[in-house]
Parts: sequence; C-alpha cells; structure tokens
Amino acid sequence: MKTDQVIKILFIEKSVEDAEQIISLLRNSGIAVRPARATNAEQVTAALDELGPDIVLFDPSIGTLELREVSRMLDAHGRDLALIALVSQADNATITELFINGARSVALRPQPKQLMAVIQREFDSLNMRRQVRRLESALRESERRCDALLDSSTDAIAYVHEGMHVRANQAYLDTFGYADFDDLLGLPVLDMIGPNDADEFKTTLKGLSKGEKHAGSIELQARRADATTFKASVEFAHAMFEGEPCLQVVFRRQMVDTGVIEQLQRDPVTGLFNRARMLECIDEAVAAATQGTKGQSLLLIEPDNWQSIVAGVGLAKADELLAAFASRVEGQLTAHDTAGLLAEHTVGVLLHTRNDEGIKQWIAGLQQAIAGGIFDLGSRSITITASIGGSLLGERNANTELLLNQASQSLRNAQSQGGNRSDLHDPAAREKADEERERYWLGVLKQALTQNDFVLYHQQTISLQDAEGEFSEILLRLNGPQGEVLPGFFMPIAEKHNLTPAIDRWVLNQAIEHLQARERMGSPTTFFVKLTAGSLEDQDLLPWLGERLRQAALKHGQLVLEMTESKVVTSLRPAQEFVQAWQKLGGQFALEQFGSGLSSFQLLNHINADFLKIDRSYMADLPQQQESQKSVAEICRQARELKKQTIAEWVEDAASTSLLFACGVDFVQGNFLQEPQRLM
Repeated sequence: MKTDQVIKILFIEKSVEDAEQIISLLRNSGIAVRPARATNAEQVTAALDELGPDIVLFDPSIGTLELREVSRMLDAHGRDLALIALVSQADNATITELFINGARSVALRPQPKQLMAVIQREFDSLNMRRQVRRLESALRESERRCDALLDSSTDAIAYVHEGMHVRANQAYLDTFGYADFDDLLGLPVLDMIGPNDADEFKTTLKGLSKGEKHAGSIELQARRADATTFKASVEFAHAMFEGEPCLQVVFRRQMVDTGVIEQLQRDPVTGLFNRARMLECIDEAVAAATQGTKGQSLLLIEPDNWQSIVAGVGLAKADELLAAFASRVEGQLTAHDTAGLLAEHTVGVLLHTRNDEGIKQWIAGLQQAIAGGIFDLGSRSITITASIGGSLLGERNANTELLLNQASQSLRNAQSQGGNRSDLHDPAAREKADEERERYWLGVLKQALTQNDFVLYHQQTISLQDAEGEFSEILLRLNGPQGEVLPGFFMPIAEKHNLTPAIDRWVLNQAIEHLQARERMGSPTTFFVKLTAGSLEDQDLLPWLGERLRQAALKHGQLVLEMTESKVVTSLRPAQEFVQAWQKLGGQFALEQFGSGLSSFQLLNHINADFLKIDRSYMADLPQQQESQKSVAEICRQARELKKQTIAEWVEDAASTSLLFACGVDFVQGNFLQEPQRLM
C-alpha cells in the first residue's frame, strides 16, 4: 500500500472510540486516513455522497443496520468499494453468513495485525480493479487509434491467425497487388513468400505460434498476386485481434543498414547501449521473468563523488573519464550480459544466468577492478570507487518501473553508507538487510547526538490576516555520510530505540538559540517545533525547557510545540498534562493533521491547542475538490468560535491560497510560498 495515498474509510460503528483506535493504528503505520462515521441509513447515504469511501468497515453488532441492507445501499450507489465486516470473534458459520450477506472480507478487531492485513489487501485489490478498468478503457482507445494508424501506415501490415490473413491494411493490399481484402480473407500468408524462403518462413511461424520470441527481422523474397517477387524485410510481433491471439507481420521493401541501427542504439560517449535501448532490454528481461526465466538481475552502477571528481578534473575530461569507467564495467561482462547508460553517470547492467552468490562475486570483482585501477586523464591520473545497487528479477517483481525503483533505492542505500559499497534487493533477505541497515543508522544517530550532526531548516508560515512578526516551521535533517537525510528515514529508528527525547531536546535548544539571535536583531519570530510522543514521558523535559527559556529571557520570540492529532489521541492523558504544564510556562501548543479524525473538535475539550494545523489531505487538488473546500471552511468557522488560529500546510498553488483566504484560514505554508531554507 502506498503510504502517501489517502484511504477514505466509512465506519458503520456504534463506538467512536473503537473507530478512533483503528484510525490511530493505521496512522501509526504511516497510512493517511480520511474517515467518516455513520450509524443509520441516512448517514450512510450522506457519507457515500460526501466522502466517496474506498473501504466500508461494518460492525454487525451496531443494531440499527443489517449487513445485507448496507450491501444493497453500496450496490445502489454504483461505486466500487470494499465492504469489510468487523467482528470481535468469528467461527465458520458466522464467516459464511457474513460473506453471503455481502461482505468481501472479515476482520478481527482483537487482532490488529490481521485487521491491518485485511484493510491493506482490500485497498490494494480495490486499486487494482480500478486500474484494470482504466487500462481496459485505455486499451479500447489505443486499439481504436492503432486501427486508424494501421490504415494510414505506409508499411505493409497484416494480422495472421493460424497462418491465415484476418486483417490487412491498404498498404499491404497495394504492395501485394490485391484490390480488396476479401481477396486475402482466408488466404495463407505463406502464399506471399517466394519458394526459396518458404521453409524458413514456415519454421519461424511455428516457433512464434509456440510463444517463442523472434529476435530481429528476416530477409526474403516476397511474392505478389501476379507472381512477381521483390526483396523484403519481415518483422513479427505477437498481437491480439478481436480478442484472439495472432501475429502482426510487417513487410518492408526498403532495407535499413543494420550497422546504422546498431550505431543509433549506442551512447556516443561510452559505447554502451543508450537509455532507450537499455530500457528495451530491461522490458525484455521483465517479459522473460513473467515466463519463468530465472537468474536475472538489474544493477545500477555510479562512480562515487562524481560531482567533486568532475570539478577536480574539469568538464573537458568528464566524458573521457566516463568512457573509461564504462570500459571497466564492460570488461567484466560476459556474452550473455547487457550494459547501457541509464542516466548522466549511471550505468545499468543486466546479468543473466547467475545465482545470488554469482551476482555478489561479480559485484565484488567489478568494484575491485574500478578501485584497484588508475584512470589516466591526459597529464593527470586518479583513482575512483563505485557504488552498486541492484535487484534480483523474478516473477513477483516482473515490472519495469518496480524493478528500476528497487535497484535505485538499493543504489541510494549503498551510497548512504559511505561509497564503494553495494546493496542488493532480495525479498527473501529483506529482514536481515533491514536489521543491518538499522544497526548502521543507529550508530549514525548516536554519533549525530554527540557531534551535533543534525541540521535545522525552517519554512515560513505566512499570515493571511496580517499578524505581526515572522512565523516559521522548524524542520530537522541529519548530516549523513552522503548528504542530508530526511527525518522520515531516521526518526522511526530513533523512536524504536528511544532516542527521540534526546533529539527533541537538541532541536529545542537550537531553536531557542536562534530565537535569541533574532531577538538581538530586533526580529520578533515564532517557531513551530515538532514534538515526538516519547517526550511526553520525559519528566525532566519541561523543567529543563522552562529553565532554558528563563536563561534566554526572550521578550518577543515565541516557541510553539506541536504534535499530530493521531499521536495525541493515543496518548491523551500524558498529552493533556504536558500541554497544561507547558502553557503554564507561557508556551503555546499546535495540533497537526487536525481534521483527520472522527472527533477532532471533541479532542479540544481535553487538549487546549492554540493553533490547528489542518490535515494536508484537504489540500490535495483543493481548487477542484468542493467537499474539501467546505470542510476547511467549517473547520475555520468552528476554530474562530473557539478562538483558535488555523494553519493550512502543503499549499502548492496560488488558486489554493486564494480559496484558503476565502475560507478564513489564518496562516498558510508550503513549497509554493517558500522552499525550506537552512536556518542560519
């Protein structure tokens, strides 16, 4: 499941608390949720129209609705969605009854892992069904366009089923001297071939009919209706015609020099395949994997510190160095392997017929060949190292985009560990690799805390209501071995090993120092600083923070601590006590992702937040989403009544900014307004 994709869930549930518990479970797993709750038929109908849910979680014990009735309402609505029955316990008879009455799946409330697995499976299945419908629609449109292109093509093209013509374009009729397709209907394509080439053509057709893939084209003498012949190049491709598998056969009179084709497929600098040809090779490998071919893998290879090296040797020598680097890679290939340039300095390699150990040995051999050699560039000689990331190719990941993403992520992992490293994606060894990477990054985090290797950025929060002073969100980064790392990568590891309270203190201390500096410059500033759930349990944090603020003696600068709504809901009592104590010290508090829960405003009865940061899911395509506009306007209306200020995050265009102003939002924030900048 894509964790950045919002799942719209309708809870037909009698308990708000039980629904919130499931929402928190999903959000704690990194899954964005847009929920709604209904307890009767009218509310269900309204939610189907307003929310447009992807998943409906139905509790059979609700009493006011029957599962069969809900199923009929969903069918009548006409939207494809997943209906999941949510029960506390189940036996075979209960499960059978639920399925008969319309449930697609059954989830057990006391088993969170099973519940998560069912929701994830049904959401993935729903997306797959929707994608299939889109693809079917696109296929119909493509077939219509292809049919039009076929008729307008100057190439002689025919479709052949079991050796017989079933379709041919006008160019084909003209080429072979037939006035109408009726003259060809049912005629064997073998009749179009000269007698000397008939056996080879027949053998090729037999192989193709068995599913074999024919590489390239064949040259032969083609025969016209009047028995005259001409030299032609024939290409084959598997195709579909009116739902039946067939062959597309293309006859071309003019011959193209194969040497020219080969040259066009090569990168002029490295001599390797160019990007277009290499992607074709990857597509072919993926197709072979779907047919059960094993032992294939894709590797991505990059010189370490490429930009620094080029700056040292000069741009004039960059191509020469890249060509020498590619030559080292090519020198390690066998006749079955393929290499091509996929990006500016990224070499892709397809390895064939190697087991896992063979791939690792090949990678080690290549890295030794690169690191152990000297690259001569005119009067200069240098040494370089390379990072290699790759993915084993099998039937489960037989998708070009997925394969490239896996290999690319592995390359980034290798580079993040300091260079001259390799990382190979292998689903069977994922847990072991994750543990190894976690140990590595845990060491990096501990070192960062002792050596101040964290970095702060800030992103301005713009007032739409002319508030005085500057307002900024503080953003944390980590100085990793290969550059700055986002918190989404390292904070889960820090949380797992209870390092978040120490990181929070570091951020707060740095923020106060920057507020002091701005105070001296006469620039009143408010910083919004994220707080992790681990800090709620830190009994010494608030006394330390109070003393630190007393020492800073800030007159105008302010600190606003913020936490996500889902984290506050799951730690309500400690969060309430923390916020009350913090506000007694004169601090302010903000709730992030506000409006994402079922009872967000009820939460304010327990948490006296000063700022409400509206959940970013409302900002997605805001100008086109009238329901989101209405929801934001309602949040702002209620916030004004409670004397709370609202902030809209992730604002990405001018139209959204204008709409948010009209809705009554107090502040806006997003890359459209300002990219995050280093806090100096």
